[in-house]
Amino acid sequence: MRDEVDGLVEAWRTERPDLDVEPLQVLSRVSRLSRHLDRARRTVFTKYDLEPWEFDVLAELRRSGPPYELTPGRLLRATLVTSGTMTNRIDRLAAAGLVGRFPDPADKRGVLVRLSEEGKERVDAALADLLSYEESILGGLSRGDRETLASLLRSLLSPLDEPATTALPRW
Repeated sequence: MRDEVDGLVEAWRTERPDLDVEPLQVLSRVSRLSRHLDRARRTVFTKYDLEPWEFDVLAELRRSGPPYELTPGRLLRATLVTSGTMTNRIDRLAAAGLVGRFPDPADKRGVLVRLSEEGKERVDAALADLLSYEESILGGLSRGDRETLASLLRSLLSPLDEPATTALPRW
């Protein structure tokens, strides 16, 4: 079985035999898979009138368990955005009726962002459809292959998820 990356790697080996292009064997495939998954996510989320970033925030709230509320700071750390971006996102989600803002009883100046019933219904439905699609992608892999692949990807991703000072070498 061949894919697009095989041709890409062969071409680079011909054009740049002085370079070890072996990393492309894995990382170009991961990159291509990421683009396919992004398109699939957008397709699924469009059915529920959600943008990918909206799903990410709603999903973080949903995973937090009842009463499905978190501080804006916790949301921005989980979604890797700035505080200004998170404020804008919360404003937009609140205007759409998907979340509400409530005083934080633990912090007189703070607020909690709480998932609304509409937000919960939409994120639950979108997640079910997304998982169905993702299952179809993985359908050709055995449970053991899936576990192996997940473990290998975890090994690659874990150092990158560490604080920026230790994750990557300085170029």
